[in-house]
Amino acid sequence: RRIGYGAGTAELTEQANVLRILVGDKTSDKATVATDEAIVVLEANLDDMNPQIYGYFAQSAFERGALDVFSTSVQMKKNRPGQLITVLCEPPFADELTALLFRETTTLGVRQSIVKRQTLQREIVDVETSFGTVRVKVARRNGHTLNAAPEYEDCQILASKRGVPLKEVLAEASFQFQRNGGISKVDSD
Repeated sequence: RRIGYGAGTAELTEQANVLRILVGDKTSDKATVATDEAIVVLEANLDDMNPQIYGYFAQSAFERGALDVFSTSVQMKKNRPGQLITVLCEPPFADELTALLFRETTTLGVRQSIVKRQTLQREIVDVETSFGTVRVKVARRNGHTLNAAPEYEDCQILASKRGVPLKEVLAEASFQFQRNGGISKVDSD
């Protein structure tokens, strides 16, 4: 809103004896842009591992701090089908997850790279439906809602408990969130 300047009377040799003050309103932390962070990408190519091992490995990786674990079909040397296992993690977890890759898979090598990642601000909002309460994961950028997705597990439990198709619970949770204008406490503050 305002900027003020002032000069002192002391003679300083290292710097000017001036002061500038800015008066304004703090922007809400909720209105900031996406968060930048450095994460580690671990990759290993496999062409000789029993695919049943992958599920156990992925679960173990999540338990040890992996942000994401996924597998991609690839064509290996000698035209053998294989899989590329990718693990995303924060830097402090990289060594432990690399050791897990060596211990639990048949890989002989793990590639590691540090990448920059941007993420949206996220929040969980409770939405009331005719089936019960469903948590909806809301993603925002600069205070604007960009994505909203009902939590699968909540919808699955309610569908099973009420004997209705899962797609109906998912649809109603999305509808109720939109019916409220896609607004939660963050948007209305």
